[in-house]
Parts: sequence; structure tokens; C-alpha cells
Amino acid sequence: MNDLAPLLTPEGRALLEEVRGTAPADELAVATRLRRDHPADLVSAALGQARLRQRAAAKFAAADAERMFFTPNGVEQSTRASVAAYRARRLTDLGVTSVADLCCGIGGDAIALARAGIRVLAVDRDPLTAAVARANAEALGLTELMEVREADVTEVDTAGYDAVFVDPARRGGRGRIFDPEAYSPPLSWAVAAARRAPHAALKIAPGIPHEAVPPEAEAEWISDGGDVKEAVLWFGTGAPGAVRATLLPGPRTLLGRGLPDPGVRPVGRYLYEPDGAVIRAHLVAEVAEEVAGGLLDATIAYVTADELHPTPYATPYEITDQLPFNLKKLKALLREREVGTLTVKKRGSAVEPEELRRKVKPQGPNAATVFLTRVAGAPTMLVGGPARPPEGP
Repeated sequence: MNDLAPLLTPEGRALLEEVRGTAPADELAVATRLRRDHPADLVSAALGQARLRQRAAAKFAAADAERMFFTPNGVEQSTRASVAAYRARRLTDLGVTSVADLCCGIGGDAIALARAGIRVLAVDRDPLTAAVARANAEALGLTELMEVREADVTEVDTAGYDAVFVDPARRGGRGRIFDPEAYSPPLSWAVAAARRAPHAALKIAPGIPHEAVPPEAEAEWISDGGDVKEAVLWFGTGAPGAVRATLLPGPRTLLGRGLPDPGVRPVGRYLYEPDGAVIRAHLVAEVAEEVAGGLLDATIAYVTADELHPTPYATPYEITDQLPFNLKKLKALLREREVGTLTVKKRGSAVEPEELRRKVKPQGPNAATVFLTRVAGAPTMLVGGPARPPEGP
């Protein structure tokens, strides 16, 4: 799709409504039928847009996705609506009423900001992407709060806005870009823009090295439904140097307290698997203190403890068996326990879960979880299952 305009005509909109929800297996038959009365290019564009809307429903509410417009890159790179809404709430809590959204893409973040009552200038240099963002503002009834501008973000004057939000492009022709200075625009430019604004939020890859975080910024790692989605560098929050992990839905936020690394201790009755945002934020020590536990290994982010302490920041498992790494022993144990449903988790092991399942061939009515990891440096297999809180009297 190189031109959005045909889809915005009455004929294009009628076609979009007609092809809504078309299953992939039915596309050829639907296209053949519609091409009798409509231009082939328009039919192809409508079906392509319907396909993108179906994919986008994983990130946006279905009711929004069915009305919005997308590009393939826009679906891939746009912020999940729940994450964008959380960030918009943080900005409103800071008293922000206007935001310059630089590198706005198809407008996912700008939509969340506008819905929070914030006036938004949404900027993107790509003509098609800017057109899609403009169409989305219209489709969702947000044109009074969203101004979309096609421009180079480095040339936009943001002086009249309470805050700057920057989401640099982190993909190139060869895939993901890991060097922050290779972002488009580079992280150093985004940080400079943030420093000039009263408030700012910079969306970055969650794998950013902690040493790359500017000292005056607050760093936040965000997960949604257990999947780490992004990191955000906040400026003007009054908490320079703070580190936090935020888990959605909720939100539930764990603040760093500068704790030393937990000690290594023997395997206890329970193993805690910290949320990915907690691990990325280097806040495993805070979780270990919360559950009165220690590490299985100094280099592995698994926490072990003798008692069950429910926490939103880690998933607890009850460990029943500890084995040195030996597939024959594991296979025998699983056969004895009649385990047919085997969940394999690993940290610090080169063995792939599918390879292990294929070799042990689990069979039976029961379920178990096996952790492939290290305990005090030794390759180890821990077997157990999700911990259940003790039943009341």
C-alpha cells in the first residue's frame, strides 16, 4: 500500500466494510468476486488493510483496529494500546497538557495521549505514515486534539509544549538495531531534545545497557501480560537516577532501592521466576528481599526460598526434585510421575526446550515444570509445578 487516498473514498470505505473479517483462506474467492465491480488495485488494498486490521487487534482494542488504518511496519512497531495508555496517564499525573510526539508512526501513542485529554502534535517524516496517522485521528474522532504533521522531527520546534515524546526507529533494512546511536534519530539527539523540555519520555529498546541511561533520567522497564515491551527514559519527573519495573495490567510498579546482589543459597522449597521487566531493570534483589530468598546461582535470575510469599513481581513454583543434568534420570522420573504435559524453562542452559521434550518423550495424565539452570555453578534440573497458596482452615 503506497497510497492511502483510494481507501478513504466512499468506494474504498465501502470495500473495507465488505471485506472486514475475511479469512485468509477466503481471500482469493472474495478478490475474484469484487474485481468484477471494482479496480483490482483497490480490491487488493482493501484486502491488505483488512489483514493488517486483524493483526492489529492483538495490540489495539478490536473496535479501534476495525476502524483504524495501518501499514505493515506500523502494525509491527506501534506501541500496544495498554502500554501507551499507561504512559499517557503518567504524563497527565505530571500535569502535562500538551505533547510533541516525535516519530509518531501510525499514531498509536498520540491516540492514547489525546484520549487522556492531552493536545498532541504528532510528527513523522514518511508521507504515507503521516497520512495513516491523520486518517486514524479522524477515524477515532480525535482531530481536535491531534495535529499530524509530515516533517523531519529534528527540524520541529517543540518550545510551546509541556512535554516531548520520542519513539526513534529501531529497525533498519537488516532488522533490529541494537546500538542506540544507530536509532533514527539517534538516542543522543532524543536525549538533547528531552533536556530542552519541561518533561519528556523516550521509548527505547528494553535491552539498553544501564550505563547508557543519562544520570538525570528515570529508567522504567514495562511488561504487559508477562512480556517485556519497552523501556522508557523519563525526564522531569523529579526522580533522577530512579529505576522501576512496571507490570501491566495493573499497573504494579517495583521501585529500585539500590540493594546489593542477593547471596547464593541452597535450593529451597520454592523457586521464583521474576518478571522480565524486573530482570531488565536489575531489580531481582528487591524481589529476593520481598520473598526472603536468595539466588540459585550468582549469574542466574532465579530466586529460591523456603516459604511461599506471593508477589506480583515473580511467578512462584514449588520444587519437588533436584537432579544433576542427566536426561536419562529426568526421563525416568517423569515416567514414574506419569508426566505427559511438560513445561520446560531454562536460564543458563544451552539445551532447547523442544529438544529436551523430544528426548524424554513425556507420557501420562500429569503435568510438571522442569527448570534447566545452574545451581552454584553446576548444571542442574529442578522439577516442580506452579505453587498454590495453602488452603485456609
